[in-house]
Amino acid sequence: MGDRVVKLRQIAILGGLLASTSFVSVPLIAAEPAKQAQPAISADASAALQRMGQTLRAEQMSFQARTIRVYADPNGEPLHIFHTLKVTMHRPNRLLAEVSGDDGSNKLVFDGKTAIIYSAAQNKYASIAVPEGTIAGMLKEAVGRLGVDFPLADFLSDEPGKAFLTGVTSGRLVNTVTIDGAPYDHLFFFQPPGIELELWVAKNEQSLPRRLIVTYRNLPGQPNFIAEFSDWNFNVQAPDADFAFQPPAGATQVELKPVAAASPSGKKKGSK
Repeated sequence: MGDRVVKLRQIAILGGLLASTSFVSVPLIAAEPAKQAQPAISADASAALQRMGQTLRAEQMSFQARTIRVYADPNGEPLHIFHTLKVTMHRPNRLLAEVSGDDGSNKLVFDGKTAIIYSAAQNKYASIAVPEGTIAGMLKEAVGRLGVDFPLADFLSDEPGKAFLTGVTSGRLVNTVTIDGAPYDHLFFFQPPGIELELWVAKNEQSLPRRLIVTYRNLPGQPNFIAEFSDWNFNVQAPDADFAFQPPAGATQVELKPVAAASPSGKKKGSK
C-alpha cells in the first residue's frame, strides 16, 4: 500500500483496466517516485488525519464519491471525465466498488480469494487470485501489479491516515469552512516532486472526508483529480452474496496482463 504513484496519483479511467482487450485504454500519468523524508506535518493536520484514520478502520462501511479527473485523448488534449463511485467493504476480505460515468459502468468485486474486474459496456470480465486473502492484499495485486486505477485506495487501507501521508513531506491546516451547514477542516499537503493534496474533513471526532483535490503541478496543464464524498454508513449489513460475482448472460472472460512500467517522463511505456 506504500506506492503513491498507483493510488491517488494516477489519472486514468476504470474502463481501461483490461489493456489487452477492446476496453478503452487510457495512458497512465504518474509522478516520479518521491524521496522519503521526515514529514513536516502540523499538529492540527496530523490530529485530523489520525481521527480520520481511526474512523475509517471500521470493520464495515460504505460510501459514495463523485469524481472528476483528466485524461489525454488521442490528440493529447486534456479532457474531463465524471464518475460516481459506490464502495461497500467488510474487513478484512470483502469489497465491492461500483463505478458509473461518462465511459460506462464498471465494477470491482472481491470475495476474499479472487478479485473480479467487470466492464458492463464491453460485457467482459477478468479475475486475479489474491493469495493474501485480504483487501490490502487485493489492492496490492490489482493496483501494484496490474496498474488498476483505484484512486481512493488510501481510504480503504488498514491504516488510512498513514497511507494518505505516504510520500508527503509537509502538511497544514488552511482554515475551517462550512459545508452544508457543518464545519470542516481544510487541509493542505505536499508530496514531491510536485503533487498538492487538499483534503476537507469534518471538524469532529470522526473527521470523515468530504472533499479531496489532487493537483499535479509537474504535469502538462497541471491536471487534477477531484472527489466529493457522501453517504457514509458504518452500519451497513452487506451479505456475502453481494461480494460474489455472477457473470451476466453472454459475458466473456479475458486475461489481465501486467501494465508496463512507468517511464521517467511519467507516462506508461508503450502508451500512445
